[in-house]
Amino acid sequence: MHTSIIRIGDILVSSEILTEYFSCDYEKCGGICCIVGDSGAPLEEPEADILKAEYPNYAAWMSIEGRAQVEKKGFFEIDMDGDMVTPLIGDREECVYTRFEGANCFCAIERAFCAGRCDFAKPISCRLYPIRVSQLSSGMTALNLHRWPICDPAFEKGKKEGIPVYKFLRNPLIFRYGEEFYSELESVSRTLSAKS
Repeated sequence: MHTSIIRIGDILVSSEILTEYFSCDYEKCGGICCIVGDSGAPLEEPEADILKAEYPNYAAWMSIEGRAQVEKKGFFEIDMDGDMVTPLIGDREECVYTRFEGANCFCAIERAFCAGRCDFAKPISCRLYPIRVSQLSSGMTALNLHRWPICDPAFEKGKKEGIPVYKFLRNPLIFRYGEEFYSELESVSRTLSAKS
């Protein structure tokens, strides 16, 4: 299907977010997205302060190496592209905020949040994945679909279950952009479906 750009207020949305399917297949990936990549997860500026403030509430869920790296590097770092990201452990690709349970990897912050010990779920870039957010020089925000081979099973599962990307990400989209924005996405999706 042809990809187009949809404008909702000052947000530009790739039509793939409405037409493609996605549903995390954790049994197949084991949370590998937290330990593979050239840099940590993108952070929005206020999140660095939140990570610091909430640290006493989620630190116990982190690995010893992760805590040591936070004490050494801080709660964020600037990657080679000049973006604020979560720190990695040493020369490894592993995010400092990971937690291993057996062979599987989880977000320590999210584990603490789900246990009712932390008020911060995890960085919004992680919550919104596979959507990637870009701030444009025009002041507008662009939402694009990111594809990564390790998430191929999630695209396959989403298609099998009939779950569009935007529906899979309903809660984080509403958290970040509001109910009105999400309602507009639903409306545009119905229009696109009627045309296909």
